[in-house]
Amino acid sequence: MARKISIYPNTRLEGHGKVEIILDDAGNVIDVYFQVIEFRGFEKFCEGRYVEELPRITPKICGVCPGAHHMASTKACDAVYGASPPPAARMLREIYYNAHMAHSHILHFFALGAPDLLLMDEGAAKRNLFGLVEKLGKEVGAAVVDARGYAQRIQEIIGGHPIYPVTGLPGGLAKPLLPEERAEIVELARALVTFSQKSLEIFARAVLQNRQLAALIAGDLYRHETYYAGLVDEKKRVNFYEGRIRVVDPEGREVALFEGQDYLQEIAEHVEPWSYIKFPYLKKIGWQGFNDGPASGIYRVNALARLNVAEGMATPLAQEAYERFFAFFGRKPVHHTLAYHWARLVELMYASERILELAQDPEITDPHVRAVPDRLPAEGVGVVEAPRGTLYHHYVTDKKGIVQKVNLIVATVQNNAAINLAVKKAAQGLIKNGAVDEKVLNMVEMAVRAYDPCLACASHMLPGRVPLEVLIYQGGKLRQRILPGVKTA
Repeated sequence: MARKISIYPNTRLEGHGKVEIILDDAGNVIDVYFQVIEFRGFEKFCEGRYVEELPRITPKICGVCPGAHHMASTKACDAVYGASPPPAARMLREIYYNAHMAHSHILHFFALGAPDLLLMDEGAAKRNLFGLVEKLGKEVGAAVVDARGYAQRIQEIIGGHPIYPVTGLPGGLAKPLLPEERAEIVELARALVTFSQKSLEIFARAVLQNRQLAALIAGDLYRHETYYAGLVDEKKRVNFYEGRIRVVDPEGREVALFEGQDYLQEIAEHVEPWSYIKFPYLKKIGWQGFNDGPASGIYRVNALARLNVAEGMATPLAQEAYERFFAFFGRKPVHHTLAYHWARLVELMYASERILELAQDPEITDPHVRAVPDRLPAEGVGVVEAPRGTLYHHYVTDKKGIVQKVNLIVATVQNNAAINLAVKKAAQGLIKNGAVDEKVLNMVEMAVRAYDPCLACASHMLPGRVPLEVLIYQGGKLRQRILPGVKTA
């Protein structure tokens, strides 16, 4: 009789999810499901609000990536009103947003991701930030805390709040940057550049020089050949704030390059009854089930995808790191899921350099930071690269600017199908003849954590649209399963 192993709750990620592993009678893996078991209603209860309120409402979707929702929402409001922010406002937004990216990448690498790489052989009690500090030294731990503080301070200066920003408005920002604030940002950015260099050095020393870890990162256990999507600038370099979405196939060939407002022509969403989040896929390829390869419409976003779709980085130190990254793997695109961790450090370097570059622009303190909209609102799409991948905000309003419809496609949703592929392959490679221990299950979870999923962002289905399954256990055994409309015992 088949048996089931549940990894629940998944740890070191945002939100509530679990991995269900189904074994056959011999103890080998039949199938694996990554299930998101929470739902949220942000799309629905944004309806009826004035659209300019959404940049302050949607950041509450998540405490980890509020900056991404604030900026995508603000850009969507620009589009709704047909407003173009003045140059100073655009640069300030980009500074803010790169600080948000740096803040998130530091968190994920050092607190959530690195313990998988550097403390893999330790028990669960040691695989965390405190165990990492013990291994790398207190000075590294202090530097991590300081660097996140620098990035958060930059967000506070421009966004008006260290966590939930409030300054984004249709056509610009609520306040300009003062000269003394600019001077502070320059110094903080320089410190972030130094920290980014040290972080890449730590990765090279602790991971790449460890043959076992290097082989795991470049091995087959966590490898899938998929399509990739991400924003690129006019030179097809990585850009988090603006650009066009570029899609490449598993061989790195460009198959699409489109404006964010055209996303519905390129992306469709598949639904499965066992998860509260959807499964986006490339419309032109189609949904072909949970399979990878060029015939499958599954694509990936996030840091690794952004490096794969880009032709380079727009800052010098990040470009050097980008070249080292691809030289190590010897090919492009890189299909190894654990490479997401390294890719985030390359992006951390870019974000830090970009903040410094923009903060030194003489126009940055121009007091003209808003072009007040002068047309009736209608419909608009805002797109940014969230830390976890491409984020779409799509709003439709009436002539008074009251929201009639909201559609959010967040990064984790776009990686959902790939995460399911990843946990299944890892489980099948690690679990043989029923031999399972805590280390094996953690290595299955590593396939999830590499994507840095944000499950609160990803699940937007309201109760009643997807039935909630209730499982009743007694004495450790499943006694009753209750599903609306289905009676089972």
